[in-house]
Amino acid sequence: MEILITVFVLIAGFLLAYFFLTSRYRSKHNELEASLQAIEKERIGQLAEKESKIAVLEDRLLSLNTEKDKLTTESGALREELSEKNSAMARLQAMHEQMQEKLENQKKELAELQQKFALEFENLANRLFKQHSQEFMQSSGKNLNELINPLKERLQTFEKKVQDVYEVEMRDKISLRQEVKNLFELNRKLSEDAENLTKALKGDLKKQGNWGEIVLERVLERSGLTKGNEYETQASIRGVDGQLLRPDVVIRLPENKHLIIDSKVSLVAYEKFISSEDEQEKTLQLRRHVESIRAHIKNLSEKSYQAAGGFDTPDFVLLFLPVEPAFGIALQHDPELFSYAWERKIVIVSPTTLLATLKTVSSIWKQEKQTQNALEIARQGGGLYDKFVNFVEDLQKLGNQLNTVQKTYDDAHKKLFTGSGNLVGRAEKLRKLGVKTSKVLPAQYLLTENEEDERLSETPQD
Repeated sequence: MEILITVFVLIAGFLLAYFFLTSRYRSKHNELEASLQAIEKERIGQLAEKESKIAVLEDRLLSLNTEKDKLTTESGALREELSEKNSAMARLQAMHEQMQEKLENQKKELAELQQKFALEFENLANRLFKQHSQEFMQSSGKNLNELINPLKERLQTFEKKVQDVYEVEMRDKISLRQEVKNLFELNRKLSEDAENLTKALKGDLKKQGNWGEIVLERVLERSGLTKGNEYETQASIRGVDGQLLRPDVVIRLPENKHLIIDSKVSLVAYEKFISSEDEQEKTLQLRRHVESIRAHIKNLSEKSYQAAGGFDTPDFVLLFLPVEPAFGIALQHDPELFSYAWERKIVIVSPTTLLATLKTVSSIWKQEKQTQNALEIARQGGGLYDKFVNFVEDLQKLGNQLNTVQKTYDDAHKKLFTGSGNLVGRAEKLRKLGVKTSKVLPAQYLLTENEEDERLSETPQD
């Protein structure tokens, strides 16, 4: 019985222990199950988070691949652009060097030309009689020959003309005494001819007039003036009253002015004065001779050549008396004869005084031609100077264009090599990032890390 009780107690104890252990196991199991569920839930959450991160990373990877493809494309474009820029830079460099060399040469030529032109224009008057113009033309260079040759030819022509005129004037001065001697000889001969013709032409007024015109023509021929150029004979103009006037000679003066000469021969009374031996008769004929000259003066004054149209004359007309002794004896007898003529705007001239007057006119024409040549040279010189100024302006424009090319080259060089975000630096960064390339930029185009850091440190920060 005790054994049964013992067995029963043992069994009851065993059952109690079993139930206790089972209850405890279930509690532990439930706790473990709850813990496992929490862990699983946490693992699932972590897995979802990781899957989300993986999705983000995949998107990032896709974006990076897209960016990589884009960078690869940009790299190709940049390399192509870099190649084009290098070619353009090489062309610009060559062009710049050529233009720089040309500019230096032209600046040098310009400086030389300016110096030589300044010297030439300063000494232009002195060079007219020297050979400096030819030396200047030769040293000015081929570029200005077309501009200077016409002036050079005109200078040489003018120099020759001046030299010819100078030689002629020298010969004239040397032969002046001989000319004066010849003039007196001519006067003497004319006087003798007048004496002889006085008898031969006695009473024939038409022949006397023709002879006077012949004497006037001989004086004109010896004056150095040219018929048809500096004077003309038997010209006709209309007087104030419409009457046709025919002066014997019209002398042309510079500036389109004229000098009128009218020849008058008064020999009837003069011949009687010479041939008469009676003093009273001589006195009478001399008075008539003077009155005849006064009548010629009055008639010539009434024609009013100065007021007639067609000629621009001084305020007087020349009355030519071909017989010098006849004029001289009349002036001795009537000292007021010259004043009488001058009051009526008439100047009496004999062969001697007319020749001296015409020689003066000839000299005036020579001076006028020299003046015209000098004015032409001045005009040509002014044109040459204007051409030179245009040449300087064109050269200045060329210099400005070269400066523009230089600035464009510097800007392109900066963008390619030294500027912020320059193409060389960007392209080299792509290569360092792993872009596949078959070529590498030359070392002289690349900056070292120290140089790059130094350049970045010198770059102003915004």
